[in-house]
Amino acid sequence: MNFTDMNGDHLIKLSKQELGEFLLEKAEQFETRDFIPDDPISIPHLFSNKEDVEIAGFLAATIAWGNRKSILKNANRLMERMDHAPFDFVTNFEKSDEKVFEGFVHRTFQPEDAVCFMRALQRIIREFGSLENVFTSSWETLGRPDNLKTTISEFHNIFFDVPHEQRTRKHVANPARGSAAKRINMYLRWMVRSSAKGVDLGVWDKLPSSILSIPLDVHTSNVGRALGLLHRKQNDWKSVAQLDKSLRYYDSEDPVKFDFALFGLGAIEGF
Repeated sequence: MNFTDMNGDHLIKLSKQELGEFLLEKAEQFETRDFIPDDPISIPHLFSNKEDVEIAGFLAATIAWGNRKSILKNANRLMERMDHAPFDFVTNFEKSDEKVFEGFVHRTFQPEDAVCFMRALQRIIREFGSLENVFTSSWETLGRPDNLKTTISEFHNIFFDVPHEQRTRKHVANPARGSAAKRINMYLRWMVRSSAKGVDLGVWDKLPSSILSIPLDVHTSNVGRALGLLHRKQNDWKSVAQLDKSLRYYDSEDPVKFDFALFGLGAIEGF
């Protein structure tokens, strides 16, 4: 197999076995605790109980686009506004608490979006008990498919089953409309994958890692193309499915561990 750099220049020829060994080596290189401080996953790592981890992770993943330093700064500010007790803040959120988010902005995520998220999360917790239960119940109702595309779309619909501004809908992906759902897939990786290596949190135990999808962004997609794992030019759900298939060839039980390899090669090593 040939793979190329971002300019299309030939680098080296690898067999499928050699490429698998290369991906595994890079995944192991980057999936260490040293990865945490500069990544949005550091936000849910601030908390010890599952309820706080789940809410903090969802909110951090929601605003995880743009400059990583800006993401971390604003995610930490969001936790400060919630008194570093996200689960308690959400479950007890009242009209008078809306002022807490005045002036909070991360790119296009505005105060009114934060308020909508509080209301939606509060209703989900009251109705389902947790975010995990929303995803799990939907996945099981759908017959336990081998990916979460339809489950994520159903979550989008459930989340916005409260009064909200139309503009807020863009902050929760809907793969049914072609979205790669990068931030949701990243969040699911955080919650579901084993915490054995100390990076992902593994607080959910009802969904298997085998059904997770790659969080497709500019780094994972470009490196995936350079390695011959992805051939589509668009960063959409069809590309997610194509890259998933390639990665599952190398590990069908835990394919998204290679997110560390692809992201690390692109964002850290500039591959």
